[in-house]
This record gives sequence, structure tokens and C-alpha cells, in this order.
Amino acid sequence: MATDSWALAVDEQEAAAESLSNLHLKERPKPESNGAVKTEYNAEKTEEEGKGAVKTEDNTEKSEDEGKEDRAAQSLLNKLIRSNLVDNTNQVEVLQRDPNSPLYSVKSFEELRLKPQLLQGVYAMGFNRPSKIQENALPMMLAEPPQNLIAQSQSGTGKTAAFVLAMLSRVEPENRYPQCLCLSPTYELALQTGKVIEQMGKFYPELNLSYAVRGNKLERGQKISEQIVIGTPGTVLDWCSKLKFIDPKKIKVFVLDEADVMIATQGHQDQSIRIQRMLPRDCQMLLFSATFEDSVWKFAEKVVPDPNIIKLKREEETLDTIKQYYVLCNSREEKFQALCNIYGAITIAQAMIFCHTRKTAGWLAGELSREGHQVALLSGEMMVEQRAAVIERFREGKEKVLVTTNVCARGIDVEQVSVVINFDLPVDKDGNPDNETYLHRIGRTGRFGKRGLAINMVDSKHSMNILNRIQEHFNKKIHKLDTDDLDEIEKIAN
Repeated sequence: MATDSWALAVDEQEAAAESLSNLHLKERPKPESNGAVKTEYNAEKTEEEGKGAVKTEDNTEKSEDEGKEDRAAQSLLNKLIRSNLVDNTNQVEVLQRDPNSPLYSVKSFEELRLKPQLLQGVYAMGFNRPSKIQENALPMMLAEPPQNLIAQSQSGTGKTAAFVLAMLSRVEPENRYPQCLCLSPTYELALQTGKVIEQMGKFYPELNLSYAVRGNKLERGQKISEQIVIGTPGTVLDWCSKLKFIDPKKIKVFVLDEADVMIATQGHQDQSIRIQRMLPRDCQMLLFSATFEDSVWKFAEKVVPDPNIIKLKREEETLDTIKQYYVLCNSREEKFQALCNIYGAITIAQAMIFCHTRKTAGWLAGELSREGHQVALLSGEMMVEQRAAVIERFREGKEKVLVTTNVCARGIDVEQVSVVINFDLPVDKDGNPDNETYLHRIGRTGRFGKRGLAINMVDSKHSMNILNRIQEHFNKKIHKLDTDDLDEIEKIAN
């Protein structure tokens, strides 16, 4: 049965990659051992650090670069675990370069007058109709003459499929040189985009793809004949300037994906701007970013002249459907005992438990496992693919409890989570309440119109003060949990 999905499940993606879907590729380069093209999440940490030697997960003692790597790792993680398009309820705001030109949106792919082999590729990927971002972005990206675009779009909204369709539509297959160039922040993210190109282009055998990533060694003086090149900024810059594998003056479409991740990576911003300056004036520029803080806007304005802009109007996350409680304890061990008491008193479908450090998370997962619970642990030193596998098992219900820290759980949606437990309250690097993280954590429950339950463990005067300040910030009462509440929370938790 066809579904509105563009990203295949991980194993299906791998199968698709194996067959290459009739699309000729250069052999995929292997990541180098020096870490230059790895998104292994802090994989090179020492064993002591891995065991929690004062390296905390909430960025308290992370170096700046480690914090930046989180964004790339999180983006890759979202792509790996996303099997369907997100049902995005955010309103789309469109700001046109020329406010007098008519604003088009489409409700079907037929309206776009695509080449038959591309339409076939779209349907083969499981798209039945355009997603919300595609409805507005595709008419702009496929317009004649070409128009530039800056778009805000989260993972799972069909954004990658949209710009891939734009690239494939602009290519002239008879011309055997690069015509479309796509920049990704990391090797792994480049491969994920490459998979979408392979899938969508499977009925277009004359279109070829090359990966400009470190480790893909070509002979000096060689010219690339593939029409689409996807890669990381440093290697693409080398291929365009120093090695001259690509003639940048022949590029018709330039895509800069994950701009917020890109500018958080040292050197990528400057390299991307240098590549953009080599391109012809009539080259179509497309830039995508999940967030648009000031630094991203400044970067986007340098890279994309005279753009159309698509933004998502963010809906406020609400705590209205979430019942919040706290439990008073005196130590870590008492918090664990309170947790066991809660589990003994009520039936919980699935729960996420947040800890402050990797060390605490590992200890708690071990203790819960010894008590007979089916526990999954998300830990910062895991590779992204390992984390994706853990999340998938939790989503499938193979484990009922997910113990994690802030960093690992960002952006994860598991519909059946009924209870969120803050084993440690979220604080920033200065020890003040991290209200945004609190909202983000407990927003994992009470989704899709259901009621949710959040339980906070308080083990000191300091953490009680943190909780009071969180309560004041959101102007929402957090009740002390007692036995009279058990019947009500049983209904929510199960």
C-alpha cells in the first residue's frame, strides 16, 4: 500500500542503496579513520569519559565543537528513524521576491507538469500528494525563469524530495558534466540525500550522481561526467577550484541543505560562500534550514540573492494536556526507589526517563534492568546508527522504558509515550532552570490531543527551587504526587 513517505525504513534504504536503482554511481567512498567524514557521535571519547567522568550530556562541560556536532548527528538520526512524513500542523508563510506575481500552490504532482520518468519516480517512492512544504516550494523551484528560495523546514516534511525533484527537473541528461550541486554538512547526510536522488531517479537511467566527499579519490586532471554532484563543502571547494574536477560556471542549480548545521561547523560557512561566488549569476540557489536564528539569516542572505522565502509559523507547544507532579526524595537511591514505587502502583505503557549525565543514565538503566524492566539506553558515545536502532526498538515496543539524556532525545517522536519522568531536572550550564528543555522533554507526552503525564524527581532544596522557578515561568501548577492521585494517573499512563 502506498504511503505518503519519502524516507524508506533503514533496512529498505540499505536495500535500495545496494541495487542503486539503475542509477550509475561512482563507488561510494568509505569514511576515513581520521574522523574527517565521520558523524560518529563523540565516538573517540576515552573509556573514562564514556563512563561519565564529569562529561555531562546537557552541554555543561562539553567543548563548543562537541555541541556543534550534536546538530549534525541529530539531523542524521532524524533521517534514519523517519519512515513517514511528519503530519506538520504548522502554518506555512510565503514571502515572495515579487509580491505582485501570482502565488501558486499545488495539491497534486500532475499539476507540476513533470517529465514522465520523474513523476513515475515520485509515485514509486510512495508520495501520493505533495506535503505542506512541497505544495508551496515546488511551484517556485520549478518556475521559469528559475527563482531562488530560502525555506525553513524540519526533518520529515518532504524537503529533501522537493529539492531533489527540482535538481532532476533542471538536468539536461545529454550534457555529460555537472549541472546540479548540493552541499551537505557531513558525509553521512550527503549519503542520505544521495539515496533520495537514487530512488527518485530510478526511472531516469541516463542521469548519474557523484559524491564529492573526502575519501572519494579521483585522478588529477579528470573531469566529472555525472550531472549531479552531492558533497561536503571542503571537498566540493577543492573539486571546483584546486583540482578543477567541476566547472562551477556550468552549474544550473545550487542547493545548500541544513544551513543551521552547516554554519555550526567550523570552516563550512566560509567554504560555502566561496563556492557560491564561483557560480554563474543565473544559477538557481536553494537554501534549507530547520531553524532561522540571526546567524542563519545573515548566512542565507549572503548565499541566496533575491530569494522567495518560505517560513513555518511555529505553533506554541502547550502544557495544557499534561498533568505535572513532583516527588520529594533525599538521594539518588531514594529517587530510584520512588520510581520503582510508581511502577509498582500503576501500569505504564511506555516511558521516557531523562537524566542529567551519561553516568546517571547508565546507572539507572542498569538498576531498572535488574528490577526486571525492559530498558533501552541512549548514550552520547553511541554512533548515530546505533542510536537509531535503539529508538526503533523502543518505538516498536520491544522496550517499555527509554533512559536518556537531553542531547540524544532531541527531535524524537514516539507516539505511544504516556509518561515522561525527569529523574534530574533540566538546568543550563550555570545551574539555572532550562525552561525550553523542560518543555521539550515533557512535550514528548500529551501529543496528538491525548493527555500526558510528567513526574519530576526532587532531591534537594536546590532542585525544589529549580522546580518552583519552572512552575513560575510556565504559570502552571506542579502538584506533589500522593496516593490519592494514583487512580487518575493510572488512566493517563496506561
